[in-house]
Amino acid sequence: MTILVRRLLLASVAAVGVMSIVSCAANTVYADDNESKVNHASFNDDGSVAQPVNWRRWVFVGAPLTPNALNGGNAPFPEYHNVYVEPSAFEAYAATGKWPEGTQIAKELTTIYENNNDAVGASTEVSGRGFQQGEFSGLELTVKDSTRFPDMPGGWAYFSFGHKPQPYEESAKAFPAESCNACHAASAADDFVFTQFYPVLRAAKGSM
Repeated sequence: MTILVRRLLLASVAAVGVMSIVSCAANTVYADDNESKVNHASFNDDGSVAQPVNWRRWVFVGAPLTPNALNGGNAPFPEYHNVYVEPSAFEAYAATGKWPEGTQIAKELTTIYENNNDAVGASTEVSGRGFQQGEFSGLELTVKDSTRFPDMPGGWAYFSFGHKPQPYEESAKAFPAESCNACHAASAADDFVFTQFYPVLRAAKGSM
C-alpha cells in the first residue's frame, strides 16, 4: 500500500468518525430544540389563558364518549370529547416520548346527535345504529407549564371556556388542582395524559 493510499484511507476513516459525532450531537440537539420550539399558550395580565387559535387545525387524536344512557343517566362526561394536540407539542412528544413544557391539549365537547334516539341514546342512521356527533357544546384546554404553575401537580393546569354552545369565552382561569389533577394523576397513563384512550398518541410515542 502506497503512502498516498494509506493517507487517503486514514482521512476517510477520520471523516466518518467526525460525521458520526456530528450526527449524534445533532440528534441530541434535535430533542432539546424540539422542546424549545413548542408554541406556548397566550396568557393575559390577570393570569387567565386566552382562547387558543385554530385548535380544530391541531392534531386530532380521538373522541371518547361515555353517554348518560350507559351510565345510569348521570355520566360525569356525557358528551363527545374531540381532543386536539398543538402540532409543535405533538412533534416534540413524537421525537422524545415526553410531553414538553408548553404543551397545549384542547378538548372540544359535542352533544350526541338527536334523531330517533333509542333507550341507550343511539340513533339509527345510514351507517347503522350507533352514536353520532351533534352540536358543539364546550371548549376546554390543558397546558403544561411548570414555571407558570409550580404548585400544580406535574405543572399541568386545566381551563374551561364554557360548557355551552359557541361562542365560547375568550379567556379562562385555571381550575384548582383538586378539580382535575387528582383524577389525571390517579388514572392517566402518561404524565397526566390519558394516552391509553388514544392510539394516535401511543403510535407517535412508539415511532421514536
